[in-house]
Order: sequence, then C-alpha cells, then structure tokens
Amino acid sequence: MKFAMMYSGGKDSSLALYRMINEGHTPVALVTTFNEEQGRSWFHGITEDLLTSVSESLDIPLIVCRSNPETYSAAVEEALKQTVQLGAEGCAFGDIDIEGHKEWNEQRCNNAGLSCVLPLWQEDRRALTEELIHAGFKAAIKIVQSDILDESFLGQTLTTDLVERITAAGSDPCGENGEYHTFVYDGPLFRKPIPIEFGRTVDFKTHMAIDIRPEQHRSTHP
Repeated sequence: MKFAMMYSGGKDSSLALYRMINEGHTPVALVTTFNEEQGRSWFHGITEDLLTSVSESLDIPLIVCRSNPETYSAAVEEALKQTVQLGAEGCAFGDIDIEGHKEWNEQRCNNAGLSCVLPLWQEDRRALTEELIHAGFKAAIKIVQSDILDESFLGQTLTTDLVERITAAGSDPCGENGEYHTFVYDGPLFRKPIPIEFGRTVDFKTHMAIDIRPEQHRSTHP
C-alpha cells in the first residue's frame, strides 16, 4: 500500500513509519502540522528546517500543513487530499491507545478518502518505547510537562536507563499523555543523522521546552 505518514518528528510517528516500511508499504509523503503563528510544528515545537532535513535524510517528501487552532482539522484534511494525488491509499498515525485521537484520525481520513492505519494501536507503551531504542532510533527529549519531569530531562536522548528514570518520576514511559515529546534525529531509516545542537530552555509554566536547531559548523580559525 502507498501511504502518507502523519509525522510529528517524534518517536511514535517514527516507529509507526518504520513498521509500515518493514511490512512492505511505500511512503509517499510525510505530513507535519505547523502552527502558523509560532512557525513551529504543533505539539513538538520543531522548526521547519529540521523537519526538512529529516525529509531529505529519509528521502520522503514533506508536506507542511500550516494552520491555527480554528483551521487545524480542515487544514489536515486538505493536506491528506494532497497525498491522495501522490498515490496514497491510507494514512498512518503513531497514536497508541487514546480513543479520542483514533476517532479524530479516522474522521480526517474518511473526509480525505483514505484508510486510517494505526500500526502501534493498543500495544504496550513501554514495550514500544524500548522497541524504538533497540531498533537504533535516537530521540532527544524536546518538551516536558513541568509538574512531572524536570528540566534535567530536556535534551537527553532516550535510553532504557532514561526510560527507567522517566517512569520513576511518575511519567508514563511513552509519554502518551503528553508528559514529554521528542525529536528523532537518527535511526535505521535515516540515510545520515541530523546534526543538532541545543539552545535555550523556555519555561511555559505548565511545560518546559529546549530549543533544538541544526548544528552550526564553526570555523576553527581565530
């Protein structure tokens, strides 16, 4: 099946994409939603230049779906209709077990004429996170929920030991309830890793986020 991938840049959508490709399906596009006002991806806060680098490394075209809160659903449907023109028969999502997300995904796909595919649906959250790590994906923590995870988690790349710390702090190991979000910068689907560096940390009261940007190549000359 030719499919579009609703791609946040995070670990769950990366694992869903990995599974779909390993099952013999062909991706025609990555669809990423962008907040028009902030100029970053919704929920994960990733810049367009980073997602473009991911698209190039994966060799999958990127469709940037720009919207505000009022136009979000309609904009996603229009983006999905674009993927139909590219030959997509279905759209895959990285959602795991939140029923409201599943219903929303199915409605968007129905309106765009696509089947809704949920490769990770109702699987064990911790097992999925460990599968991603063992497969070789590198996922840096981008955002944390302040009342559960502190600033020390920001910028760290997921490991099994880190997942232990995340769980011990009271978070779901997968962060499915929004306890943390990630940016995947390398893995088995990547032709080359995305060189990144970390900038300032921003406190949004309920959440904290660290700026992730393309690594700047500094001159060694004085």
